[in-house]
Amino acid sequence: MSSRNNLPLLAFATAALLGIAVALALLVAPEDVDQGVSQRIFYFHVPIALTAYLCFGLGAWKALRLLWVGGERRDLESYTWIHQGTIFGALTLITGSIWAKASWGVWWSWGSNQLVLFLVLFLFYCAYFMLRFSVDEGARRERICAVYALFGVALIPVSFFAIRLASDFIHPTVFTREGPQMTGTMFGTFLVCWAAITLLAYVMYRIELVGKRTDANLRELREALS
Repeated sequence: MSSRNNLPLLAFATAALLGIAVALALLVAPEDVDQGVSQRIFYFHVPIALTAYLCFGLGAWKALRLLWVGGERRDLESYTWIHQGTIFGALTLITGSIWAKASWGVWWSWGSNQLVLFLVLFLFYCAYFMLRFSVDEGARRERICAVYALFGVALIPVSFFAIRLASDFIHPTVFTREGPQMTGTMFGTFLVCWAAITLLAYVMYRIELVGKRTDANLRELREALS
């Protein structure tokens, strides 16, 4: 079975896993003692943020491969991963703001370095698209975008460790050297949600990639016929 033919099956499996994740997060996982029901958004906010980091990282990896061995295919793959990263980055900011407002009474705190650093990372990759579509198609654009994507990846560990080292009320530490600070049911629910969100990002990446490649093939066909 070709990779394109198994995409509907993969999408169905993703939808099923997402349904299980939602049921576990809303109905099975116990309610947090301090935050109450608002803490349940944790099961989606944190996996979405981790998935955003992953997408940006994969976009940078494809960019590195482009610079190392070349190939127009890798440029498209890098672009698509970064596009997915910005989608999940926006969802990270939205879900984080909702959680903060529900639990601590603030939508945003400019004094929180980890929030500002993630916003900088997100805006940096948003600017990637402005750069990409301001340069004519071709090898030059591919190289410029690849270099830009590689510069952005340096912000990922800075943003991630800023959150890990934070001690303010916006980002309480859940995972420590002693392990996850939650019950077994909570941790299991988190893992299922993380797997579901990651798989969703992969399916979205595959769907977008198929669409862009089909569009490129049709454009080449029209040019050949004309």
